[in-house]
Amino acid sequence: MADTLKILVAQLNPIVGDIDGNLEMARATLKEGADRGADLVVFPEMFLLGYPPEDLVLKPSAVEDCMKAVKQIAEESAGLPDFVIGSPWADDGGLYNSALFCTGGKIGARYDKQELPNYGVFDEQRLFTKGRSPAVIIEVKGVKIGLAICEDVWFERVPNAARAAGAELLVIPNGSPWRRSIHQQRAEAFDRWSRLGMPYLFVNQVGGQDELVFDGASYATNTTHAERCGLVGQFVTGTEIVEFDLEARKLILKDKGCRLDHDGWHMEYRAAMLALGDYVNKNRFPGVVLGMSGGIDSALTAAIAVDALGADRVWCVMLPSKYTSSDSLEDAKACAEALGARYDIINIRPGVNALDEMLAEQFAETQPNTTEENIQSRLRAVTLMALSNKFGHMVVTTGNKSEMAVGYATLYGDMCGGYNALKDFYKTEVFELCKWRNLNHPSGALGPKGEVIPERIITKPPSAELREDQKDEDSLPPYDKLDDILRGLVDEEEDIRDIMARGHDEATVKRIEHLLYLAEYKRRQAPPGVKVGGKNFGRDRRYPITNRFRDD
Repeated sequence: MADTLKILVAQLNPIVGDIDGNLEMARATLKEGADRGADLVVFPEMFLLGYPPEDLVLKPSAVEDCMKAVKQIAEESAGLPDFVIGSPWADDGGLYNSALFCTGGKIGARYDKQELPNYGVFDEQRLFTKGRSPAVIIEVKGVKIGLAICEDVWFERVPNAARAAGAELLVIPNGSPWRRSIHQQRAEAFDRWSRLGMPYLFVNQVGGQDELVFDGASYATNTTHAERCGLVGQFVTGTEIVEFDLEARKLILKDKGCRLDHDGWHMEYRAAMLALGDYVNKNRFPGVVLGMSGGIDSALTAAIAVDALGADRVWCVMLPSKYTSSDSLEDAKACAEALGARYDIINIRPGVNALDEMLAEQFAETQPNTTEENIQSRLRAVTLMALSNKFGHMVVTTGNKSEMAVGYATLYGDMCGGYNALKDFYKTEVFELCKWRNLNHPSGALGPKGEVIPERIITKPPSAELREDQKDEDSLPPYDKLDDILRGLVDEEEDIRDIMARGHDEATVKRIEHLLYLAEYKRRQAPPGVKVGGKNFGRDRRYPITNRFRDD
C-alpha cells in the first residue's frame, strides 16, 4: 500500500465570540486527529472567533484573545498533528483574515486572505486588510501545500500563484454560507482554474449564524467540481480523513458515499431547520413560542421549530378573536397535535373589548378600518411577549417574504418576535415546503414522520382573519402572480417593463412596486431570518426608507 499524507477535515460549528469554546473544540479535534493517525488537521475560516465576526473583529481585545489562543494551542500541539486554523490577526498596522499553520509547537506560517468580498452579505473590505503575499506554501510529509481562504478561490489569481510557487495540493478553509444554487455557483467559480490540475480540499464550516446558514459540504477533488467527493455531509458537523497518495501525488477519493445532494426543497427545509435551531440554542433560549393561527405560515413555522428543537421545546398558542373561524381553531389544534407540541388557547376578545372601550371617545364618529385590525394583531403580540417574558421562550414570528415585501404585516404585531424562519420564503414557496414536509422526513429532524400539516391548511384560501370574510386576494393579486412580480422587483432588480412583458398588468406592477418601497420602514424593524435565496431583506437588499423613486 502506498504511503500517504493523512488530512483530517474538521467540518465544525463554531460560535461567534466564544473563543474559549472554539479553542476547546479545536483541542478535542486535534486529539482526535492524533488518535486517527492524521498528519494535518484543517479547520474552517476564522474558526477561533467565528464567522462572520462583523464589527466584533474591530474590538482589539477580541483579536488579541484570538491571537493568544492560536499561540497557546500551537504550543500545546507539540507531538500532535500539524494544523491550519483560522483567526483574525493584527500585524504591522493591518488587520487580517488569516489561516495559521502550526507545527512542532509553534506557528510555522501565516496566510492572509487576498480577495475580500464586498457584496451581498459580505463587507470584509471595511474590516480587513488585503493580504500581501499571493502565495504561501507549507510542507507536510514532503507535500507542498498551498493555502487559500474562501473568496480567494472564486477567482484565478491565488490558485495560479499557489501552483506557480510549487503547490501540489491546495487547502481552502471556508466560511461559505449556503443559498440556493450555491453548488452551481461554486462549480462555475472553482472550475475556472481546474486547468491547473491541482487537487484541492474545500473545508467549510456548518451552522446558523443570525441570518446566515452554512452547509458544510466539505469535499475533496483532484480535478473539477463535478468530480468532487463529499466528506462529511451537508448541514451536519463531523470530521473525515482524506489521504494524499505520496506516489501518485493525488488525493485518494472514495468510490462510494461521495455524492453531495443537489439543491431542492429538502436542502431549503434543512437550512431553515438548522438556522432556527442554532439561533435558539446559541442564544440559550429554552424553547420557542408562536402564534398558531390555523394558517399555512404558522403551521410550517411550527413544523420547522419542532424538527429543529423537538416538540417539548415548542409552544403553540392559538389567539382567537371574534373573526377566527371554527376551521382555523380545528386546523391549529390538529397541526399542533400532529407535531406533538404544547397547544394552548388564549382568547383576545376581552382585550379587544377593553381597547374599544378605552378608545371609544377618540374613535367616535369614525369608521372601522385597518386600525381595528392592527389592534388585534398587536394584542396577540403583547400576549406572546408576556409568555416569553414569564417563561423565557423566544417568540418566533411567522410572516413570509411576500407579506414582508408589500407590507402586509403589522409592526409591533405579527412582526413582533426574535426570529422568523420564513423571512426569505415567498408564499408560493411556503406552500411547496408544506407539501414536501408532509411527504418527507428531513435528515436530522426531531419531529414526527408523516403528515404534520393538515391538508385543509394547505388548500384553504389564505386569510388574516382580522375582519369578516377576509381573504388575502381581496387586496392582493393571486400569490403566483404576486411572487413573480416580487422576484422581478426584489431578486432581479428588473425594470417594470420587463415584468409587464411576462403578462402582468401595468397598474398592478406599479402598485406592487409602490407597496414594496412603502414598507421599507417595517422591514428595517423586522426580526432576523435565514437567507435562502439570492437576495434577502436585511443583509442583501438595503434600500432607503425615505424614497420617492418609482420606475416610470
